[in-house]
Amino acid sequence: MENHIQIRNLNVRIGNTQIIHDVSLDIPDGQVTAILGPSGCGKTTLLRSMNRFLELTEDSHITGEVLLDGKNIYDQDVDVTEIRRRIGLLAQRPFSLPMSIYENVAYGLRIHRVNNSRNLKPIIRHYMELAGLWDEVSKRLHEPATALSIGQQQRLCLARGLALEPEVILADEPTSALDPISAQHIEMKLQELKEKYTIVLVTHTLRQARRLADHVVFMYLGEVVEQGSAKEVFENPQMERTKAYLQGSIG
Repeated sequence: MENHIQIRNLNVRIGNTQIIHDVSLDIPDGQVTAILGPSGCGKTTLLRSMNRFLELTEDSHITGEVLLDGKNIYDQDVDVTEIRRRIGLLAQRPFSLPMSIYENVAYGLRIHRVNNSRNLKPIIRHYMELAGLWDEVSKRLHEPATALSIGQQQRLCLARGLALEPEVILADEPTSALDPISAQHIEMKLQELKEKYTIVLVTHTLRQARRLADHVVFMYLGEVVEQGSAKEVFENPQMERTKAYLQGSIG
């Protein structure tokens, strides 16, 4: 069976700078794939190329293929909105919409698939429970989302994304702006969610990757140096640059 996402000969240039160099890799289904590497190596650029968010970056140029179920998401006949629904993004910093906690989750539902507002509350509760937020906010649903802590806002963004029923979750350093307790909440949720979703995680923290990853991609200067199961890469890396990064000599 083919992997849900396959990347073939991907090159990304922003302005005159080549960020991604001829990357090819497969993203295993139903696992957490961690993309590792030093700052500036292209991790986030690679991640955002997987759901066409990179196109929002001015003067970006992309060649190669990102295949979702065998179909290149960059083909001209592809619906970009549908791609971004199927492949959701949890950003580094939570972006709460300027509306209530309830409406933050309801917003996407109304746009994409549910018009009958009477049916929304049980659906919203379901996705807030999936994100581990419901018990904390169930009596505050009509308060502004900005009244929540940063950690709660990140879980609200997760609930809002899950409500669109994606197949893949891209997580771009989703705990880097959070306190340790909030970060632990997000990590626990990602571990649980891989039972239903394919998750691609960019992280700058080796300890986090060791806790969460089933599969690892190590990048350096825009290239994929090594990829494989987390056990293989962490315990028996094959490439010298991977060994140096894991030992703290580079990065």
